Amino acid sequence: MLFHAKNGNVQVDGTDMNYVSFGKGDNVLVMLPGLGDGLKTVKGMALPLAMTYKAYAKDHTVFVFSRKNEIPGSYSTRDMAADQAKAMKKLGIANANVLGVSQGGMIAQYLAIDHPELVKKLVLAVTLAKQNEIIHESISNWISMAVHGDYKSLMVDTAEKSYSEKYLKRHRYLIPLLGHIGKPKDFKRFLIQADSCLHHNAYAELDKILCPTFIIGGACDKIVGNTASLELADGIENSECFIYNGLGHAAYEEAVDFDQRVLRFLLQ
Repeated sequence: MLFHAKNGNVQVDGTDMNYVSFGKGDNVLVMLPGLGDGLKTVKGMALPLAMTYKAYAKDHTVFVFSRKNEIPGSYSTRDMAADQAKAMKKLGIANANVLGVSQGGMIAQYLAIDHPELVKKLVLAVTLAKQNEIIHESISNWISMAVHGDYKSLMVDTAEKSYSEKYLKRHRYLIPLLGHIGKPKDFKRFLIQADSCLHHNAYAELDKILCPTFIIGGACDKIVGNTASLELADGIENSECFIYNGLGHAAYEEAVDFDQRVLRFLLQ
């Protein structure tokens, strides 16, 4: 398959975890996606993800992981990091570069804190160290929409809060269509993961992250706020931070140089 893309799963504590892999580089890159994983896992997405992140395929063997398929009712970002460590060890992944986006960045923080031997370099994109009013309002509203089964409103609100006004002006007519694509059978998985975001708080332990860390944020982030990246940078000593002016939570999608910035950091 193109880019050596493969779908896979790994057993973790009586259930399994979906992942995709692609690329053939000597370096290993583990990618942890955001809260959207609560609506749709990476199962069967090997080729689309390989195409999306093909920039990394030359120098890295890339693994994109979902959370495990059967998750308990109370499942913290720290629990998710513990399961991620188990999955990596089972697959023989050690000392990998780790890129966490949004909720994936929360999990990545605890992966670096609790399992430092697994993380060579860390990239934290559009994420935060602890709850603030902005994320509380956003995710509480999404939880309410999910409880009422209002998938369309959930997808529209997520898009409106994630993308820049410039992007929305060009594509807003397409956004309502998101409410008709990919609706899950139920919202249990999403609700559990959303709740974990509301309770994430690694701030007091950021000084335990010792690996080189690159923090990327958006100056107009309406989901985690525009100071969350700076807060992370203040807490992680061996870190550098870059903020995209004019972009928000979807900076990792909108910024044309995002992948190249990450690669420069990982390969330097």
